[in-house]
Amino acid sequence: MLVKDKAAFQNFEEAVQYEWLETNGLGGWSGSSLTGAHTRRYHGLLVAATVPPVNRMVLLSKLDETIVTDNKRIELSANLYEDGTVHPNGHLYISSFKKELFPQWCYEAEGFTLRKTVAMVHGENTTLIIYQVKKANQPFTLELLPLMAARGYHQLEHASPRMHWDVDFNDGIFHNKPDGEQDVFINIPGSSYTHTPRWFNYFKYSVEQYRGLDFTEDLFNHGTFAVTLHEGDTLGIIISTENPADKNALDLFEKEKERKIALLNDKEGDDTFEQLVLAADQFIVQRGEDLKTVIAGYHWFTDWGRDTMISLPGLCLSTGRYDDAKKILSAFAKSVSMGMLPNRFKDNNEAPEYNNADGTLWYFIAVYKYLEVTNDRSFVLSEILPVLKNIIEWHYKGTRYNIHATPDGLLYAGEKGQQLTWMDARIGDWVVTPRMGRPIEIQALWYNALYIFSELLSLNKEENANEYLSKASGTKETVNKLFWHNEGGYLFDNINENNQPDATLRPNQLFAISLPWSLIDDKEKAQSILHVIESQLYTSVGLRSLPQDHPNYIPHYGGNQWHRDAAYHQGTVWSWLLGAYIDAIIRFDSINGKQKAREVIHLFRYHMNEGCIGSVSEIFDGDAPHHPGGCVAQAWSVAEILRVIQQYQLYEIETEVVEEEYHYSDR
Repeated sequence: MLVKDKAAFQNFEEAVQYEWLETNGLGGWSGSSLTGAHTRRYHGLLVAATVPPVNRMVLLSKLDETIVTDNKRIELSANLYEDGTVHPNGHLYISSFKKELFPQWCYEAEGFTLRKTVAMVHGENTTLIIYQVKKANQPFTLELLPLMAARGYHQLEHASPRMHWDVDFNDGIFHNKPDGEQDVFINIPGSSYTHTPRWFNYFKYSVEQYRGLDFTEDLFNHGTFAVTLHEGDTLGIIISTENPADKNALDLFEKEKERKIALLNDKEGDDTFEQLVLAADQFIVQRGEDLKTVIAGYHWFTDWGRDTMISLPGLCLSTGRYDDAKKILSAFAKSVSMGMLPNRFKDNNEAPEYNNADGTLWYFIAVYKYLEVTNDRSFVLSEILPVLKNIIEWHYKGTRYNIHATPDGLLYAGEKGQQLTWMDARIGDWVVTPRMGRPIEIQALWYNALYIFSELLSLNKEENANEYLSKASGTKETVNKLFWHNEGGYLFDNINENNQPDATLRPNQLFAISLPWSLIDDKEKAQSILHVIESQLYTSVGLRSLPQDHPNYIPHYGGNQWHRDAAYHQGTVWSWLLGAYIDAIIRFDSINGKQKAREVIHLFRYHMNEGCIGSVSEIFDGDAPHHPGGCVAQAWSVAEILRVIQQYQLYEIETEVVEEEYHYSDR
């Protein structure tokens, strides 16, 4: 269980750094800062994926709460305004926040104790709020103020005639189409409604301001709800794009609680592992009628080929979600074009982008690991192997962006102005880390793809299996000849288009010694690589993308888009790389590897209780204290930490803490 006490909420500037997130398996979410004050345009109580998993809309932004008695109003909400004012100061009433199965707040104010839990219904654009009145020295009215945004999740709303004011309210159910098209229902049993349409102006989103973007928004209020409550009462609220007339919030909540408990059943592990299993669930979403995909990160990413394939083993195979893994592999198989997986799918039914050299090769790794765990030969050999054949053929004859196999067994990739590896930042025409030529991790992935392809051909009893095994051996021989940087004791990061080696120390070389088939068999060389990486790139939350003594090193990630993209792979720490780091440690340090890996995970655990509570951030500052940045919840970050904990049994025995009985979230 992850906990914040009352002290964490006394300083507003510090408290808004913490966030919470619930998702619905469609690409939608509910989330904000723990204070209740939004700091991002992406925060909202109901962010619906109207065409799953994309076309996401912030519909209901907030539902602010006030306890009303005959002689007082106790406002529990918090908002930050353009002039810096925080009003109300409801965060000061938060006595605790806990994240177990769901995010849960406890408010204590002037004789009242109110517990609030937020959940989303899996497979629906539906948010649930459960209020429990734990203590009330008298009956009171809970007044609820809905604030609508009704706009695309990348946009901001401003006062205009666009918002539709008309409302239907019957038997506790509010219905409106705020943008004239999308239904929004709010079901508050036993409530009354007063229609007072008006705009609330100048909400300030401080993270957007820091990121150099537009940062103020106006939100529309149709009216207010009021419901009378007593000590011991429980109130369940449904906020949905579907009519909730025949639904009960408490029943839906119990069903979702049971679903989450089932995710954890029969799983060995510790509290961190359990929270990562729950976090993993947030990224696996529906694509089409019967396929699945992976949201690369919340709040702004859609599904990316590279991220999906890197994440699949951790999100699906480490958690026993084999059918989801199969549906993801099948979904991407249907999207292969000219031997390439899409780099990313876009919103609004736009054509996918294919500008990557590595996502397609990670597909081979994901397929291999799926087969290794499930032994599902029928699916892999009948449905996937023909796709892999097509991919291999295109890579030998050449595909987009000059991606092609060279006579010496390497894989060349790149054109001027293109960024094709995972280090893909570009600012206008400036590709920050171009890496055109033969990047080391591309060679490691290519070698593994050839080896896996040979294995699958052999399983399918095809005569040319040995041909690709021989090609793989040729790749390995060339890499060992060309990539070893003897003076540095590590591998060159790239051999460019002019056949010049790049001695920049980067973490990409880890994949040469961490993937299923290692390119480097020499144990001394592998240990030298690990020593250099540990001494210059390793941090408690991940690996730096560039060492601190490099002239291009940028210690902090932040500011406007130019500054962020310039720093993205020039020192910024990436937590997903800890997976490959641990793989290599255990492979090449047979005596102390397991203990070292356990220590890496132990030092990382604190992050689960910062940023987005219970998840793993995309990136961190290169310099201590390694402030988290980028997406607050990133698929491959969660997946790779989860994978190595499960694969190598890196669990930690933690001190048991006896907590007050939870009722709704008690397992």
